[in-house]
Amino acid sequence: MKPELKIADETERAVCAAICRSGGIRAREIAKALGLDHTTVNRVLYSSPLMRELCWQDGEHRWHGILRQARPHSGLREFAGYYGLVGEFLSLDEEAWLAALTEGCRNIGRSLSDARGLLHSFRDCREQMLTLFSDLREMLGESCLGWEIAFELRLKRARYVRIYADVLVVTEDRVFSLEFKMKSDPEHEEVLQAAKYTPYLEIMFGPDYEVIPVLVLTRARDRFEFVGIGSADALLPVCSGDMLFNVFNEYLGFLKD
Repeated sequence: MKPELKIADETERAVCAAICRSGGIRAREIAKALGLDHTTVNRVLYSSPLMRELCWQDGEHRWHGILRQARPHSGLREFAGYYGLVGEFLSLDEEAWLAALTEGCRNIGRSLSDARGLLHSFRDCREQMLTLFSDLREMLGESCLGWEIAFELRLKRARYVRIYADVLVVTEDRVFSLEFKMKSDPEHEEVLQAAKYTPYLEIMFGPDYEVIPVLVLTRARDRFEFVGIGSADALLPVCSGDMLFNVFNEYLGFLKD
């Protein structure tokens, strides 16, 4: 049985999905569609910090989602330093990718201070992803080229919440949220950091997606394990970059015994 981490507010997730799958919808229509009372829907719409990041209301009181919950999730461009299909990412050389990433980071207000160390971490992260997709193409063929990938996800447009993710890989029904650390061993705080954005990502992507947080240790080798998340019963996959394909296999099951 796979370890799971499911802690999203289901009402908030359902309301967000109703908005992001529509072309514009009023609060009463949301309530009717979900079988909720109007007061509950309004509470979510007007008191949820995440709604202020992901949704907006037009002059006719219709709610719209910035991120549509359908593939491709083109609205991710509004929140990421770099977004594209995996095949597009792999077609770029390092400098072209880095230029696109840094420009995107400026567009979303991502600080690029300490540029030397930050750019080094960007390049290191890219190398880890190149290794992953080289492995996956050998095991899955070209199907993974149609997945989506986002680097440097930042939700702080309205400054009500702050959600940071190093890399998201979006398959047909899963979102892998990868937190990279240039270390050989996991620390307790870093495990918590890798897991803590899961409920927000569950709301962003909706009920059709399973969100899988992962801690990747870029200075480790031949490492793949599950570790406990604080006092919770849930487990989080921790791996070295060269073993990251094992995390994907754990949930996608493409390797046979």
